[in-house]
Amino acid sequence: MHTTLLLDMAADAAPDRLALGRREDGVTFSDLQRRARAGAVALEAAGGDTVVFVGLNGPAMPVAIFAAGLLGKPFAPLNYRLPDADLARLLARTAPCVAVVDDDMLARLGECPGVTMMARSAFERACEAEVDGELAYVEPDIAVLLFTSGTTGEPKAAILRHANLTSYVISTVEFLGSEEGEAALVSVPPYHIAGISAVLTGVYGGRRLVHLEAFTPEAWVDEATAEQITHAMVVPTMLGRILDILESRGAGLPHLKALSYGGGRMPQPVIERALRVLPHVDFVNAYGLTETSSTVAVLGPDDHREAISSPDEAVRRRLGSVGRPLPTLELEIRGPDGGVLPAGRSGEIYVRGEQVSGEYTHKRVVQDDGWFATNDGGWMDEAGYLFVEGRLDDVIVRGGENISPGEIEDVLREHPDVADVAVLGLPDDEWGERVAAAIVLKTGGTAPDALADWVRARLRSTKTPEVWELRDALPYNDTGKLLRRQLKVEMAGVVRPATAR
Repeated sequence: MHTTLLLDMAADAAPDRLALGRREDGVTFSDLQRRARAGAVALEAAGGDTVVFVGLNGPAMPVAIFAAGLLGKPFAPLNYRLPDADLARLLARTAPCVAVVDDDMLARLGECPGVTMMARSAFERACEAEVDGELAYVEPDIAVLLFTSGTTGEPKAAILRHANLTSYVISTVEFLGSEEGEAALVSVPPYHIAGISAVLTGVYGGRRLVHLEAFTPEAWVDEATAEQITHAMVVPTMLGRILDILESRGAGLPHLKALSYGGGRMPQPVIERALRVLPHVDFVNAYGLTETSSTVAVLGPDDHREAISSPDEAVRRRLGSVGRPLPTLELEIRGPDGGVLPAGRSGEIYVRGEQVSGEYTHKRVVQDDGWFATNDGGWMDEAGYLFVEGRLDDVIVRGGENISPGEIEDVLREHPDVADVAVLGLPDDEWGERVAAAIVLKTGGTAPDALADWVRARLRSTKTPEVWELRDALPYNDTGKLLRRQLKVEMAGVVRPATAR
């Protein structure tokens, strides 16, 4: 199935319903369809095999997705926050292409062989033109190219085909299931899988999309209030800052019905706080990867409410899980030998299903039988709830013992003086690696020696950090992922006494 068919279905069934933008001057589904067709004509005239997008969130991005789909050309949104040299290198890898670029970013890119630059303003004007006749779909193949963050080297270009994306959308969203007047606030960047899936699921579900150009908690709350936002998705670092603004203003979000979160580990104190501040909101934890076309497991609203109120420790613990796998997917936990592990045993998370791509431009990593190794560690409880422990590359190996950073981080976050924490392994001549912790304390917080005692009392001594570093903030990328490897490089070789700052 073709992704552009999702738009055609919505435009045929609800042509006058608002699809994009503000309530007073938004774009209807029929207008979005027309703009995509006009955009396809303009992009085809510009040439190239790929449609690149370099810019902020906004209505031009969904139009470009569907226009590229009509042409049968991959849509490749690039991270405009990258240094100029890195951005130019990614752009060159997409050539020959046409690049729709925010006007004020054009000067950064300069000349690039095989790349036709089209200013965003020029693209938007072209999308207003009338198109004669019908545009036939080009045989669908690659729908989207998404570049990974490249924290361990040159970014990889993940391939998502039309069949992968439409399988995810149709299996998780009811066609035009949204009520009239519902609106989703999109604040994740265009080059993130959540930004792509927000467009496709929003269109198929018939929900108006409001794009926030750049996230700040103040702007998010203002836009959610002004546009009567009913649905939104945030990453964990965003949620805590949004709650700060709501509490400082003494404000609520009465129109908000549902808030999903994902893209990184959610500290349990933050989601517990969110449930208290916004008790009327349905919270959803969504775990997925770029290579799986977005979500593969969900912790739903009822799961949240049951976990926060249950006297059963096993049920309460599920608030730290990512829920259960989607019914359209298979998910297994496997050991180093490839064998499937029982409930309670940690291993690597494997997934299989039509939405799973597991494919890059340089190689296909999905197995012949369809299983994809996520490189995420995790385990499942007896009821099928999935607990993600983090990237397998981040596991600390101390004296032959595998230690999960997430387990130690969870314990430290329970301490009332800890605002944020990252645990990692540093080289050690005797043990292979030693456990290190970077800590952000709340105002007036305690010294690390007290935190060491806190961990030691709750976990084995081998899991107690030996190296401590106090910081004003931890490094995160713009999609909320902790830059653990950057932190490891910064801390490598540093040995600090427990009381040092």
